[in-house]
Amino acid sequence: MPCFPDYSNYENIKIASSLEKALLDLRSIMGGTMDLNIMEVVVSGHKCAVVSIENMTSTDIMTELLFQPLTSLQLGENSKPQDIADWLTKYSLLSSERHTCYDYGEAVTQLFSGFALVLVNGLASGYLFGIQGFDKRSIDEPTSDLNVLGGRDGFIEVLRTNVSLVRRRLKTPCLRFELTKTGTKSKTDICIVYMADRCSSELVDSVRQRISSIKLETVLSSGYVMPYLMKSSKSIFTDVQTTDRPDAFAAKLCEGKVGIIIDGTPFTLLVPTFFIENFNTVDDYANRPYYATYIRCIKYIAFILAVLLPGVYVALATFHSETFSYKLLLSLVVSEESTPYPLVFDVVIITLMYEILREAGIRLPKTVGGAVSIVGGLIIGDAAVNSGLISAPILIILGLTATSSFVIPNLNQQTSVLRMIMIIAGGVAGLYGITLVSAAVLANACALSDNGIPYTAPVSPFFKSGFKDIFFRAGFKRLEKTQTLVSDFKAGENNSEEA
Repeated sequence: MPCFPDYSNYENIKIASSLEKALLDLRSIMGGTMDLNIMEVVVSGHKCAVVSIENMTSTDIMTELLFQPLTSLQLGENSKPQDIADWLTKYSLLSSERHTCYDYGEAVTQLFSGFALVLVNGLASGYLFGIQGFDKRSIDEPTSDLNVLGGRDGFIEVLRTNVSLVRRRLKTPCLRFELTKTGTKSKTDICIVYMADRCSSELVDSVRQRISSIKLETVLSSGYVMPYLMKSSKSIFTDVQTTDRPDAFAAKLCEGKVGIIIDGTPFTLLVPTFFIENFNTVDDYANRPYYATYIRCIKYIAFILAVLLPGVYVALATFHSETFSYKLLLSLVVSEESTPYPLVFDVVIITLMYEILREAGIRLPKTVGGAVSIVGGLIIGDAAVNSGLISAPILIILGLTATSSFVIPNLNQQTSVLRMIMIIAGGVAGLYGITLVSAAVLANACALSDNGIPYTAPVSPFFKSGFKDIFFRAGFKRLEKTQTLVSDFKAGENNSEEA
């Protein structure tokens, strides 16, 4: 392998006017990588080169838009290298995306983004043309937040395709897209999306600042960006919402939120978010208002059951047995006497087993994922009860808890952790311990805010206008009369007037 000079800090190095030197510099910067394609050609008597990255550009488009026009170009015997540059930039339409670069930093970054670079001997500049042709996944149904009556198209891993999915739904000049890059090595494209007439400039500036503060070498998914968008890392809840649905993304933009689209991941981010939004779905606005209200009430009940049911059962059975009826108490005593371990230990063990089986079902291939439910539900569960290790009421409690947690998948991380904490608190201090933990969790949620917008709004602090779309879903004829934006929920501004 040839010994190249050190070009580790290549971003600010100017492109050499000599074609041979420029190509040598590019090979040195790339380290002799095999996917660097350099095709040298003589155009109107001047040496030129077309540089691209293998499988990042479309061969057919490159042949049609670059190779054929360049090889057939005749500028005369007295032409100069600048004439070729003028033809590329002023007198031809080779691509809808074209840039002129003067340093290797921009040239290399755009090459890795699917651009072709044209170099002309005698000119200290390069000419970039967007002819992307890398393989990508086709637009498919979203994998999360499934719906019955909503759209079937979901975001994919290509940023510009995702931008078009949003633009199709919001055909207004108020919709703004701002492109930036982050990651010192990955140079990942990140697009900030907002509605100029709905979103406050203060919130947009805050998001820009938080994204510019990212100093990671690589940014490969939304999980790399979320910690920098969160206002507090000590809260069990997160004020950043994720979605892979273009319709839900567009709806939140109309509420005055800022969206972040990250190249390479189908999951977009939205800030700020509210706790109540975890219980809303796209289908709520496709169903009748009374039915949507009924479903939302069920979701709130499911959240309470998913978090509190095992802990409350342990607390009541251990410290407050007088709350059970006589027949139910006798049944529970008989069931628990057959098990060799304390009740709280049994509940902790069976909850951990459920979490293990759930995680295995997620990570395993789909072809064998169904076997996890057979092994866990039929073999392990039935054998544990028959052997006397686990009582039957505990399995019933766990089944209700697991089913309830499926209703609110957006809060799955929080419910899993809080459920275990509540079990331990109920086993140690009974209902008193559960009450203390619940108060601490409530205080933790109320303390979370983003740019003065509380996470628990419009419940705490109270905003009357926000209640028309929380527990009860108002009809569109009522919703169209008033437009509520997230900036209206700033603490201390409107709640005193509306309360």
